[in-house]
Amino acid sequence: MAAKKRKNASKKSQSQASSTTSGTQENKSQSSDSKKSTKEKKTQELDEKVIQSKITVAKGMHFAPTFLLLTIIACSGFMTVMAYRDMFGTGKVVFGQADAAMLHFTGSTKWFDDSRGWKSSQGGFSAIAKQTTDENNMGGFFVRKAAGAAALGFHLQKLVPFILQGENAHWGKGHFEPLLWTGVLGNLALAGYYVTALEDFKASEGADVMGFRIAACLIVEAVVMVGFLIASLLGSSRSKSKSKTKGVKLPPGKGPSSMVSKIAARTVAIVSGLIGLIAGRDFFFSGQELPFPPRDDIYLEWTGAFIHSPPPNTLEADEYGLEAPLHVGDKFISRLLALYLLLTCFQKFVAGFVVRVGNDNSGIIKCKMFWQVQSVADALLLFVVRVFAPAALSASLDVRWHTMCLGYELFILGLYAWY
Repeated sequence: MAAKKRKNASKKSQSQASSTTSGTQENKSQSSDSKKSTKEKKTQELDEKVIQSKITVAKGMHFAPTFLLLTIIACSGFMTVMAYRDMFGTGKVVFGQADAAMLHFTGSTKWFDDSRGWKSSQGGFSAIAKQTTDENNMGGFFVRKAAGAAALGFHLQKLVPFILQGENAHWGKGHFEPLLWTGVLGNLALAGYYVTALEDFKASEGADVMGFRIAACLIVEAVVMVGFLIASLLGSSRSKSKSKTKGVKLPPGKGPSSMVSKIAARTVAIVSGLIGLIAGRDFFFSGQELPFPPRDDIYLEWTGAFIHSPPPNTLEADEYGLEAPLHVGDKFISRLLALYLLLTCFQKFVAGFVVRVGNDNSGIIKCKMFWQVQSVADALLLFVVRVFAPAALSASLDVRWHTMCLGYELFILGLYAWY
């Protein structure tokens, strides 16, 4: 009996020992599983953090800084609204009494009529007459419409690429730099022109206030642009992006220093070169007749250049010399049109001759930013010239060559910009 009891006790002790060992093994397996799960969670959290950091870096490389974007929207948006008004609703007051004084100074209110409500022309294209007379002054009307179209082209060049940013256009890779540098130079030129005319603005009470607002808006935008340009040049993101794009394949027959499109450059040299030459004459030597453009004297007479800027020692000076100071507003808007045309031609030359293919093949991206908006600007200017063609023809000014040249440049720039 005692031997049986000893056997049963030994069996119980063995079973208890096996149960304890199995329990410890289960505890060890549970602890190891928990450690694995915690490690997996930590690795997942680290992966998520890495992904989020990469996303934020990618966004910083792609999108323009928010403050710069808001500044361009505010300043260029303000100028775009005024340019749109000058083109599609000449003479309409938009920004209060100061704006009305500026319109009175430039004489743009002459073509604005809202006496019939929504049936009135209100300075739109329906106010264009087919016959030019001394009363309707279609040449002066053309100058104001064309100035609005040229101003739209210049200010949209700054606004559209930032609002409708393309997938391949990256801020961190310097794709916006040529656009911003041309915008800075253009803003400073326009602001300088308005500042020099502040004394003339005082002829119309309140016009100097509007002129100061426009100049301040342009200068503020230029200063902000310069600040972000310097920051992007000094930043380290550019060097990192350049080191990653060493093996980019360039187009066949192109090198890093090659022009993006020789056809577009030649077209710009021919068409915009002629436009820039005539616009330079209108800005720096108003009223001076050039020998080679056909019927240049009729163009100067139709647009009123002989009245507000009669050349010295000519019949026009004897006839209009005494009353020329009374038309200082007409001279201002005529020179403003010439300045906007010079700035748009300058941007076209930068895209055609200054921007190169580059080591990372970014030249086509930079040029398309210019060409897409410039094709729209050419279309607006071509539309204005075309609708005024009957009125110009009634004054013996044939603008068929002007429309054909603008149409050809529009076709080439649009072809390379959108296809």
